Amino acid sequence: MDVFVIDGVEIPEKLIRDEMPNHPAPTSAEAHKQAAHALAVKALLLNRASALGLEPAPESDDSGRMETAEEALIRQLFARELSPAAPTEAECRRFFDARPQHFFTPELYEASHILIQESARDVAFDLVKQLLGEPTAFEGLARALSQCPSAEVGGSLGQLQIGDLVAEVEETLLSMPAGAIYLEPVASRFGWHILRLDRRVARQRLPYEAVRDRIRMHLESRAWIAASARYVETLVEAARSQGIALRMGDAGEVERPSLSLGAMIDDDTLAERIAPWLAAVDPELADKVAAAADLKGASVADFVRHEVRDFLDNADDESFTQLVSAAQGAEDPLLASVTCVLKKRLTPVRKTFSLIRKA
Repeated sequence: MDVFVIDGVEIPEKLIRDEMPNHPAPTSAEAHKQAAHALAVKALLLNRASALGLEPAPESDDSGRMETAEEALIRQLFARELSPAAPTEAECRRFFDARPQHFFTPELYEASHILIQESARDVAFDLVKQLLGEPTAFEGLARALSQCPSAEVGGSLGQLQIGDLVAEVEETLLSMPAGAIYLEPVASRFGWHILRLDRRVARQRLPYEAVRDRIRMHLESRAWIAASARYVETLVEAARSQGIALRMGDAGEVERPSLSLGAMIDDDTLAERIAPWLAAVDPELADKVAAAADLKGASVADFVRHEVRDFLDNADDESFTQLVSAAQGAEDPLLASVTCVLKKRLTPVRKTFSLIRKA
């Protein structure tokens, strides 16, 4: 079975493929990377929650959606482990003062219209001519002739924001001076509109007091996001220091790994196990290890610990993935993986040369 090692977690390829639809990305490779990272982080968080003995207590959100057990555990874990400082009044004020282009009321306008059915084009044009000569008749004509529910209030559309009306109507209204009736009907998918712009309200910057609570909530949210990111990175670093700290089963369950080099180098029985293993599986490599250890004045066990630790500190996810693949099927996957590390580090890289013919 194909597996990947991501952030110190061994993950079956099938789980990553199943997770990819939740991570839309420009390329399949990027979606694969994001899905794998998300699964690794989830495994690390759930493992930590389990280590703390947390039991899921799902809650529902404002729309009535109930958390899954995993979502509840992660929320409870963050609530227990994180305590970001609440923003002070001074911090909120600085945030407000540093953003003079923010915190404005939206641009508003008030408008009225008379909607005439599409087939009555001539009627619409005649109405415009009548209203340009008699503007005060607008409300009465709207009540009598408009095909819009706004007819009941004399054609008034009320207070509007940018984007509230279809583009062709809104663009026309915003091009007009307040109090004006447009010089001709404007067509839309609804029919013909006879338009009047009643009032425009320019955007205004809100006072600090009006937005203080919103700023505080934003800064609190940002602090929680930053704290959770740091917390996750701490878990990832600890997992990577073990090489492979966890593995996910085929159904997504979190398990102890079959291969943990970090735990192995702290194992006091290493000296008893490694030398016989090397002598049995690769006598030539065993001789190289003994010679290298002697050269450094170290025991075989200490030399192996040093080499494995150096590998753990510098290897990337691809290196660990290759290691897992190489150790699959071995009688002792852990010792097999150590053998792979030692082979790579004690086998000199062959240099290649190109013969260049000089002119």
